Amino acid sequence: MQADGPRACRFGRRWYLNNESWHPSVPPFGEMKCILCWCVSGETHCQRQECPPAVCASPARRDNPCCAKCR
Repeated sequence: MQADGPRACRFGRRWYLNNESWHPSVPPFGEMKCILCWCVSGETHCQRQECPPAVCASPARRDNPCCAKCR
């Protein structure tokens, strides 16, 4: 038997609608702001934010805590 519409995704204890995106929460670390997950027809997909390499001696993470940038 087929469903009438797109399926939702379950991640942990929560359900997400098709095409909905979120930052996963992983105990004991909490919300993983550098990872984005999304629901596609009942399947959860997650990806870490890609960052360009910082080519300086002491990069900082001021504007974006996920990616280091040169000062």
